[in-house]
Amino acid sequence: MDISVVLIAIIVVVVLVLLFVLRLYNRLVAMRNKVRNAWSDIDVQLTFRHNLVPNLVESVKGYMTHEREALEAVAQARRGAAIKSDADIATRAVAEIALSGAVGNLFAVAERYPELKASQNFLLVQEQLTTTENRIAFAQQHYNEMVRQFNTSIAELPGNLVAAVFAYSPEKMFAAESQNRAPVQMRT
Repeated sequence: MDISVVLIAIIVVVVLVLLFVLRLYNRLVAMRNKVRNAWSDIDVQLTFRHNLVPNLVESVKGYMTHEREALEAVAQARRGAAIKSDADIATRAVAEIALSGAVGNLFAVAERYPELKASQNFLLVQEQLTTTENRIAFAQQHYNEMVRQFNTSIAELPGNLVAAVFAYSPEKMFAAESQNRAPVQMRT
C-alpha cells in the first residue's frame, strides 16, 4: 500500500471530523442565539406590562378609594419586577409572578365596583393587560422550548463533547422556584 494513499485517507478523515465539529458548533451557536432571542421576546412583553401597570393603577384609583392595600401591592410588585429586570432568570421569574398575582388580585377586587367595570379606560387597560399576559405566556413557552432543545443538544453525544470544548453550559428555564409556586390568593 502506498504511503500517499494512507496519508490522503488520514487527511480526508481529519477534514470530515473537522467539518462535523464545525457543523455541530454552528448548530449550537444558532440554538444559543435562538434562546437569547426568545428571552428578548419575553423581556419586551414584560417591559410592556410594566408600562401598563401605572395606567391600570391610575384608572382604578378614583373608584377604589377603600382598596389602598390592593393598589399598593400592585405598585410594590411592579417596582420589584422593574428592579429585578437585570437579574438572573429565576429571580426575574419570581418577581414577574408576584406582579401577575398582584394584578390578578386587583382585577378580582375591581369586580366589586360596577362603575369601574363600566369605565372605558379601565376596560381598555384590562384588555391590554390580558393580551400582554397571553403574549408573555406564549413567549415563555417558546423560550422554554428553545432552552429545552439547546440543553438537550449540549447534553447528548456528540454535542456534549463540542459543548465542553467551547464551554457551553445549560440555560435556565423561565419558571418559578418550588417555594414560589403557591397559588395566588384572591381577595374579595
